[in-house]
Amino acid sequence: MGSAVGAGADRSEGDRVVVLVAGGPDGPRPRVHPSDQPLLLADDLAAVRGDGCFETLLVVDGRPAKPERHLARLARSASALGLTGPTAEEWRSAIALAAREWGRGSEAMLRLVLSRGPERGGRETAYITVAPVGPHAVRARAEGIDVTALGRGFPADFAASAPWMLLGSKTLSYAANMAALRHAAAHGFHDVVYLSSEGEVLEGPRSTVVIARAGELVSPPVEVGILEGTTLGALAEVAAREGVLVRRERLLMTDLIAADAVWLLSSVTLAARVRRIDGVTLAGGDPGIDVAGMVDRAVGRS
Repeated sequence: MGSAVGAGADRSEGDRVVVLVAGGPDGPRPRVHPSDQPLLLADDLAAVRGDGCFETLLVVDGRPAKPERHLARLARSASALGLTGPTAEEWRSAIALAAREWGRGSEAMLRLVLSRGPERGGRETAYITVAPVGPHAVRARAEGIDVTALGRGFPADFAASAPWMLLGSKTLSYAANMAALRHAAAHGFHDVVYLSSEGEVLEGPRSTVVIARAGELVSPPVEVGILEGTTLGALAEVAAREGVLVRRERLLMTDLIAADAVWLLSSVTLAARVRRIDGVTLAGGDPGIDVAGMVDRAVGRS
């Protein structure tokens, strides 16, 4: 079934494309599924337990951005959860179908979802959704963001000693992250920076923290129990070609306050410069590194 909106047309905020990759109703795979019709069974473990993993990537002019990085991270998350999922080639075929169905007119966020499947037993469920990039992401790119620092409640070395907590995996269990974002919004902030119980900087609920300092870019290492950022990885490749060093280093809040600039990087919002952390207004001058431009080049926007 084709989409109701032709390729190249502008999309409204409510538009969706859904592609079934595995599980679900019988039929060929991959295939477009009507976006206004049910796909999951009521006891699918994605819905009742958040038992699965996902990835979200940007679609620019009909082209998915850095899909191989996302597929590699999805495979790592699936392995940590004990899931098999479709092969990388099956995912690639479904991504291409979803991007074609969306068309070339509007930037979109394309989400890959892998669930353990129905509680009653059966195949894992895998599907893709495509939706427009929301206005909040566009504003964050253009205007920057104010963030609040919240404790995650774990020490920085917790991931190594408690692998069953799945820190560093992108799981569907996002209720706590969304609660943190609602808490931030209720207090006048756009986003969150998580801190370990010792006060180390970790990550955002949906983003990677990066600072500019003395002509370099610095971001916390994955050893502190954070998700490996695909946008950071793509940025690092561009930065290396342009002579900018990207280092991984443990950071404290004082490092963010003293930095030449701070950004939250993510696959859809891309680079959102942090203007304020709680009651502290950050440096607003030119840090000498065009992070937003490098991220745009990394994802094919320029």
